[in-house]
Amino acid sequence: MLIKRFEEARPYDAPHHWGVSGLRLQGFEEGGPTNQWIGYSQFLPGGGAGPDATPFEKVYVVLEGEMTLEWDGRTEVLRAMDSCTIPPGQVRRIENRSNHVCKMLVVIPYPPKPKSE
Repeated sequence: MLIKRFEEARPYDAPHHWGVSGLRLQGFEEGGPTNQWIGYSQFLPGGGAGPDATPFEKVYVVLEGEMTLEWDGRTEVLRAMDSCTIPPGQVRRIENRSNHVCKMLVVIPYPPKPKSE
């Protein structure tokens, strides 16, 4: 079992993101999860990500504030305790269009391990 205190979380930069501070809560450490990592993102007003896609699925959970999600010509606003699953290859764009910080958990699988030659 691994207990990790919030004070131990380390920052990370996510590609194609702006106006956000990301912390890795769990993952990539000895005794941590073996198949995914958990990020905590704080998006300032106007902050966001995309449009882009990843080759793996991910889950967003809005803890506080709201986040506008756009995909396939659709738009939805996620609010506190709303969540969504982004399938692999899905092009999406997110943006905090409110005047408050949006706090989100992000669950992402580890990248695939290279195949042994």
